[in-house]
Amino acid sequence: MHFPRLRSLPVWQQDALIALTTWVLGLLVYLSGIHGLLSGIDRAPLWVRLAELTALCGLELVRRWVPGALLLATVVLAVDIVLSPSLPVVIVFTDFLYAATLYGSRRTSRVMIGVAAVSVVAVLAGVLVLAQQWRTAVLAGLSMLPFVLTPVWWAANVRQQRDIADTERSNAEQVAKIAELDRRAAVAAERGRMARDLHDVIAGHLSAIAIQSEAALSLQEDPKLAKTVLESVRENSVSALEEMRAMIGLLKAESGGPETTAPARLAELSKLVESARASGLLVTVGSTVDEEVALPAAVDLTAYRIAQEALTNAVKHAPGGRVDVDVRYLDGVLEVEVRNDVHHKPKPDNGSGTGLLNMRERAGAVGGTLTAGPAGAGWLVRAELPVGGPA
Repeated sequence: MHFPRLRSLPVWQQDALIALTTWVLGLLVYLSGIHGLLSGIDRAPLWVRLAELTALCGLELVRRWVPGALLLATVVLAVDIVLSPSLPVVIVFTDFLYAATLYGSRRTSRVMIGVAAVSVVAVLAGVLVLAQQWRTAVLAGLSMLPFVLTPVWWAANVRQQRDIADTERSNAEQVAKIAELDRRAAVAAERGRMARDLHDVIAGHLSAIAIQSEAALSLQEDPKLAKTVLESVRENSVSALEEMRAMIGLLKAESGGPETTAPARLAELSKLVESARASGLLVTVGSTVDEEVALPAAVDLTAYRIAQEALTNAVKHAPGGRVDVDVRYLDGVLEVEVRNDVHHKPKPDNGSGTGLLNMRERAGAVGGTLTAGPAGAGWLVRAELPVGGPA
């Protein structure tokens, strides 16, 4: 028996209510006298019928968990058939067929389907042998369909749908776990990139501050120039603090939250040039990109960071030299060139040695290339970053 409206109740309450309702309905059928399935007078007393019904209803309370409930119910059914089959007992027995097929093991479910099919064939064969007319055998076989095949088929169908739902739920959980792992990996990669970005920015500012401070100490005889250098030191210090504060805010911000800062762009290249000049370099800017060219944010930021790292390296390794900065846009490619006239090689004791590697990784991340090395009597850093065309 199946009552969809009882699903909100605990299982034991559902079974208890089903058993009680079944017993009451069976009692009414027995009292009405319409319980006989075969013609003739029912010679079994009412208390025997009620005892059979009570035994089956009691077994209904444990049919979900006790595998032998079906066997015990079969014994009660056999007694009822010997006395004369009655409608309430046969109907309640179908619930045990349903429960065994639905709640039993997979092997039990397959056995129940086979037993149901074999039982119908066996009864048909037996009636054909014993009955005098074939029509009687056909009617007997058809009468077994709603009592044997229907509950087993119904339970098998429900079980199949339940297994499909469990499989889909398991697949959905696996997909959710994979998505969560991918999200965590993406967050970790992004945080690593942001940390590297912060390292490059702060390292550039601090290098400029160190060199400018040293220059300021040696300019005591020229107060005006010393003031200019100290103002650049202060500007680099403030910029470093702002970059660090902004990056920490991004790292703490929840995903999907509002942006706390705008990334640096080539429009701020003049600040880098002024800082490098305050550090003692003679910097000239040969060309820049027109404002009409709309650069993608990633390309714009990459070009700025490459120029910043190249100027920082020039300040470290070629102090007092001449540096030419050219930023050009041609045929969908943004070119960034930083050339200094003093040949230098990064030394392990002057830094971490990751500057050139970081620049190459930045260029590669946007599909570009970067070359760095000796060029004549100096050093050249050249990046080619694809843009895709002017807006």
